[in-house]
Amino acid sequence: MTIASKTNPGRFFEDFSIGEVIRHATPRTVTSGDVALYTALYGGRFAVQSSDVFAREIGYRHAPVDDLFVFHIVFGKTVPDVSLNAVANLGYAACRFLAPVYPGDTLKTVSEVIGLKENSTRKTGVVYVRSTGYNQHGAEVLDYVRWVMVHKRDPEAVIAAEHVPTLPRVVSPEALGDACPVIDADAYDLVLAGSPERWDDYEIGETIDHVDGMTVEEAEHMLATRLYQNTAKVHFDQLAQASSRFGRRLIYGGHVISLARALSFNGLANAFHVAAINGGRHVAPLFAGDTVYAWSEILDKQPLPGRDDVGGLRVRLAATKDKPCRDFPLKVGEDYDPAVILDLDLWVLAPR
Repeated sequence: MTIASKTNPGRFFEDFSIGEVIRHATPRTVTSGDVALYTALYGGRFAVQSSDVFAREIGYRHAPVDDLFVFHIVFGKTVPDVSLNAVANLGYAACRFLAPVYPGDTLKTVSEVIGLKENSTRKTGVVYVRSTGYNQHGAEVLDYVRWVMVHKRDPEAVIAAEHVPTLPRVVSPEALGDACPVIDADAYDLVLAGSPERWDDYEIGETIDHVDGMTVEEAEHMLATRLYQNTAKVHFDQLAQASSRFGRRLIYGGHVISLARALSFNGLANAFHVAAINGGRHVAPLFAGDTVYAWSEILDKQPLPGRDDVGGLRVRLAATKDKPCRDFPLKVGEDYDPAVILDLDLWVLAPR
């Protein structure tokens, strides 16, 4: 019997070339049902994304799609072409949310390969891509850089050109706010939003323990990853992962980001919009059965040029597993506490 080769085995490291532009398949129309499922998975309580009435009263058309849900959808389009054969997703930089997304909008993604670096073992290499999400009108809604470690098909394959891109450490305040319309800050109801703190009430250097924990279940992380149409093998195929380094499926790193963001409501309830992801690392793997906690440090606060309705808070959002954040100090940095699983640097917007 002859088996036709019509399936996609995914790209290996030697299949990428610097400057290559990849148009990813499967545009995705975001529905209100998708939004409800996303809320059910993480329990986010930010009022702007939860209530059409609240959102309209401060200046949105209606409740926008959660920023990180937009990120996951745009990211998910790239997986079959970039990270189907990944060892791990390593980090993010220069992520900007450029326009609000509403239920009914259709998103698609285009990526450019901007860097390649073979690892010393010659069995894997790191691929750097800049991905951009567009809506049905061709408007950019999101762009970001990520780097991912990918298996080589042939360890002896020669890589034509290598380059590690220089990336900005922080998105400038001037680049924030495009996805947030000018809001009526006086109409922003602090009682309904769940917290009395506005932008002015936070101080640089302040640390916030978000208190609550959430245990990850096998079914929910797989459902979430399928929601984003993320097909990475490390999240789904237990038979294949049984012989891997960890011997079991990994939780998608974006699932950890959304969990930490949802937990951050308790302490940052009025930081209603993620304007940028400056950078981030998945420090350690997460598995089903682990319990996630989160804490934040206010790294900076900046007014937005030409706007007096919202201000930017630069937040270091850290997530841990099986170690409540009341057990400070938790080391974050080059010498991570073993409990730290996520170190994310964000700009979020809060009403002034």
